[in-house]
Amino acid sequence: MTIESTHLVDDVMRRWPTTIRVFMSHKMRCVGCPIACFHTVDDACREHKVDHAAFLADLRTAARGSMEDLGRA
Repeated sequence: MTIESTHLVDDVMRRWPTTIRVFMSHKMRCVGCPIACFHTVDDACREHKVDHAAFLADLRTAARGSMEDLGRA
């Protein structure tokens, strides 16, 4: 499953915990935010004025890394 801009922020962080550092590195304070369960990735990018395409690419890279780590376990 690929992360899409329509996925909820909270769902992304729960399913792919390695994406949490991507949110942090983009200075997005979504971790622990009560709105994360309502905001999509697109909403969060708009609110934080983060480049959508770059952020989504970073999320996908981080998620892909977590999937590779599962294969090694």
